[in-house]
Amino acid sequence: MDGYTVYPFPFGQLLVRYQDGAVTRLTRTEEPVREEGRTALTDLVFQQISEYLEGRRRTFDFPYVLKGTPFQQRVWQALCTIPYGETRTYGEIAAAVGSPKAFRAVGMANHQNPIFIAVPCHRVIGAGGRLVGYGGGLDMKEALLQMERRALE
Repeated sequence: MDGYTVYPFPFGQLLVRYQDGAVTRLTRTEEPVREEGRTALTDLVFQQISEYLEGRRRTFDFPYVLKGTPFQQRVWQALCTIPYGETRTYGEIAAAVGSPKAFRAVGMANHQNPIFIAVPCHRVIGAGGRLVGYGGGLDMKEALLQMERRALE
């Protein structure tokens, strides 16, 4: 079974797409809230994202599938190792996946990340600490990083 639904979200709306019992896409959308397609899985995802935004959750355990190239897969796995409340540069992620000069390709893999927040591409920053590029928008990236830092204090 596959489908999707859209929940109200502090940054617009949250689209949850699923197939065969796993989330295949989690992203910010401008689409209106949609009750159709809601399942126990999508409610679990929304609950966990809500807990995260409230500072009560640091990891996610809902099932998801990451479909991408082998390089994208390595990048997304590296993102999952960035500790809550910390950041890494695109160059550091490139080095971590064995391609130290591929920081632009890391940026493209981040942009293609199908499961935002749970696969924390918002924790990747530009050289010198600059906030650059985020599929959910820089306003959301900054808010997520600040929320994580506050929750650690």
